[in-house]
Amino acid sequence: MSSKADPPPSYEEALKHPKLKKYPFQTRHGGALPPPPPYSPSTVARVSPPGYRDQRGVYPQAGMCPCPCVPPSVMPIPTLSAGLPASSPGEMDDFFSNQWESTSVRHAFIRKVYLILTVQLAFTFAVVGVFTFVDPVKQFVIRYPAIYWASFAVFLLVYCILICCKGPRRRFPLNLVLLGIFTVALSYMAGSVSSYYETKAVIIAMGITAIVCVAVTVFCFQTKVDFTSCGGLLSIAAVLLMIIGVVTAIVLSFHYVPWLHMLYAAIGAVVYTLFLVYNTQLLVGNRELAISPEEYIYGALSLYVDIVHIFLFILQVSGAATE
Repeated sequence: MSSKADPPPSYEEALKHPKLKKYPFQTRHGGALPPPPPYSPSTVARVSPPGYRDQRGVYPQAGMCPCPCVPPSVMPIPTLSAGLPASSPGEMDDFFSNQWESTSVRHAFIRKVYLILTVQLAFTFAVVGVFTFVDPVKQFVIRYPAIYWASFAVFLLVYCILICCKGPRRRFPLNLVLLGIFTVALSYMAGSVSSYYETKAVIIAMGITAIVCVAVTVFCFQTKVDFTSCGGLLSIAAVLLMIIGVVTAIVLSFHYVPWLHMLYAAIGAVVYTLFLVYNTQLLVGNRELAISPEEYIYGALSLYVDIVHIFLFILQVSGAATE
C-alpha cells in the first residue's frame, strides 16, 4: 500500500514503465486498457462498497455490511417472531388489560343481576308464604279473584314495557320502578295460585324449585355445551306449550282426562327449565350470544320470570299428587 509521501504514478507513467507490476494500469495482450473514470466523490460512492467513502477512508463503518448487493438499511434481521405482526410491549399490556377489564366487568354484572334476583325471589316467596299460612289472606284471595286478573294485566303490561326499554342507562330509575311493580304483580299472582293448594304441596314445590335452580346454575357455569344457539328450538317449544295449554283448558272444562293437567304442568316445568339454562348462559357471556353488561335489569327479569314459572308448574304437579 502506498503512503501519502509516496503517491502512485500517473497513468502515463504506468504505460511507459510496464515493469511497475504492482499497479493495474498496464498493457495486457498487446492492447491498452481503457482510461479510468475521473475521480469524484459521486464516482467513489457508486463503485465503492458501503463504508468506503474514498481512497483516504479505507475503514468500513461499524455495523455495516461490506457486501455491495444488499444495503445495510434493508438487511433482514432474524427474530423469533418472524412471519408474525410486530407488537410492542405496550400493545401486549393493553391487550391483557382489556381482557382483564372485560372479565371484571362481566363478573360485576353477574353479581349485580343475582343481587337483584335475590331481592325479587325473597319478596315473592315471602308473599307466597303469607298467602299460604295466613288463613284470612288466603280466604280473601279466593273470595276476590278479580284482583288476580288485575295483577295478571299489570304483569303483562309492565313486562312488555321492560322488554322494549331494556338497556339504556338514562332510563335506569324508570326501569327500576317498573321492575318493582312487575315483582309485586307477579308475586301476587304466585301467592294467589298458592292459596288454592295445601301447605304441604307449596313447601314441596319451593324445595324442588330451589334444587332445580341451584343445579341449573352450577351446570351453566361448568358445562361447555352452548345452549344460546338453541333459541329457535326454545321458541318452538314455547309455542307448543301454549297450544298444549289451550287444549288442556278446553279438555278439562268438559272433565275429560283429569291427568292431562298434570302432564301439561310437567312439560311446562321442563320447558321453563330449558329457558332458565338459556338465560343463565346469556348472563355468563362466554357463549355465542351474551347479554350486554348494561342490561342487568333485563337479565334479572328473565331469570326471575323463569324461576317463578318453574315454581308454579311444579306446584301444579305436587298439588295434583297430594290430592
